Amino acid sequence: MPSNRLLPVYTNPIIDENFPDPTIIRAADGWYYAYGTQTKRAGVIINLQVARSRNLVQWEHLGEGLPKKPRWARTSQKIWAPHVSEHGGRYFLYYSARPDGADTFSLAVAMADAPAGPFRDSGQPLLAGPGFTCIDPMAFDDPATGQRLLYWGSGFGPIWVRELADDRLSFRPGSVAQAVLHPTPGDDPDDYHRLIEAAWVHPRDGWYYLFFSGDNCCGPHAHYAVLVARARHATGPFETHAAALANPHAALLAANMHWHAPGHNCVVTDAAGQDWLACHAIDPNQPTFDAIDDSEGYSRRVLLLEALTYADGWPVLAAAAPTRQPQPAPIGMK
Repeated sequence: MPSNRLLPVYTNPIIDENFPDPTIIRAADGWYYAYGTQTKRAGVIINLQVARSRNLVQWEHLGEGLPKKPRWARTSQKIWAPHVSEHGGRYFLYYSARPDGADTFSLAVAMADAPAGPFRDSGQPLLAGPGFTCIDPMAFDDPATGQRLLYWGSGFGPIWVRELADDRLSFRPGSVAQAVLHPTPGDDPDDYHRLIEAAWVHPRDGWYYLFFSGDNCCGPHAHYAVLVARARHATGPFETHAAALANPHAALLAANMHWHAPGHNCVVTDAAGQDWLACHAIDPNQPTFDAIDDSEGYSRRVLLLEALTYADGWPVLAAAAPTRQPQPAPIGMK
């Protein structure tokens, strides 16, 4: 007989607070952990936001994951875009920060013995500037070659990749940075590819999918979307979906009336093997918040979740824009 049991559902946002630039992992303890860019909550600055969940939908805030800023950025309030991965029982945090007295950004790495931290910075930048080029790091171990890779960028430049050393705290001696994707030249205001950033690599069915975002994440004129490219190798060459469609305005996930400027995604897989795309977006009903620099138009970016499938060799979402109506929930939701 057919079951009358209702399947669990969820409704976006899954975190209805400022939680930009998310990374979600499933740790060895069985919990999902989410990490977000520095913010201010209830008047307190949080350098590294950490939350955990059993089901990818209901989240518990765990507080501060980076209680001590790096010694080279003690006065910085620009600690951005954390990526965390687990290796041999240790957790490695890659992030970007603005050094004290500088107008540039640097890549950084910190370590912890537990997924919620506390993370401790390695003591020196991993890679410095120029400008906004050293932002949005993402570490990826290539299953085909065993290489430990770090992607980052871009600040109107390319997205880069370079091999890490065995200790994951520095780049492999003799390695060089390689550009894997370039922004689109020109001044077409509707082309999301004019500025590209926020790399996330996800292997599936023989392809390496490079998710990325463009072009303006924040403020009253935010114009941002999730984009994707693919390659047969982790270091490329990558073909964007927009190029494959011969449509420079194509995006995997773009704005609608409910959600503005969706972007900076990660991909996480649930217990049933279903891939999920998590990203931030601006809720037009509450677009700003009491931000650290409280500049006019500073965007409140909440956390969204969408089921990710694949067709004809490309990632596919159920809709071209984030959902607001109830959706089937990840397996394991209680």
